[in-house]
Amino acid sequence: MLNDIKNDAQTRMAKSVEALRSDLTKVRTGRASSALVDNLKVPYYGSDMPLSQVATVVVADARTLTITPWEKGMVGAVEKAIYASDLGLTPNTAGTVIRINLPPLTEERRRELTKLVHAEGENAKVAIRNVRRDALQQVKELQKAKAIGEDDERRAEEDIQKLTDKAVKDVDAVVKAKEDELMAV
Repeated sequence: MLNDIKNDAQTRMAKSVEALRSDLTKVRTGRASSALVDNLKVPYYGSDMPLSQVATVVVADARTLTITPWEKGMVGAVEKAIYASDLGLTPNTAGTVIRINLPPLTEERRRELTKLVHAEGENAKVAIRNVRRDALQQVKELQKAKAIGEDDERRAEEDIQKLTDKAVKDVDAVVKAKEDELMAV
């Protein structure tokens, strides 16, 4: 019972860290990355499709993304989706190929993005603490039902706290790595 609770908590905490990593790939750094436009939705035959399902996205060089829609008629829709996004990117179209040049980040923009990264890290830590709270609640319920003793309860609480500390450390490492990446000129 206690092992199930600990394993569930550990799995959910790891998912929170992975979700943070995934979210931070969308934060623009000085380098081009296809993850930057992965979450864009493009209208395609009446439904919104992810950009990756209607076009090929390639990193041409450190500051350029190249998007090639699979159908010629999709070029305008992809352009509109890029303009409508909050990424602040300007597409350049040459026939069926759309190029996005990423301007270098200003110092002010780097600081804003760093604050955003820290906020995402805080959200991940809150999620981890919520998992800890849920696990501790389950342990307390087991103790109230006399399914486990007080010593087992205390040991389980310590183990869950260790899991939480490790997950928070992982979040801090991910945030620090992204911050270093952002601040590198």
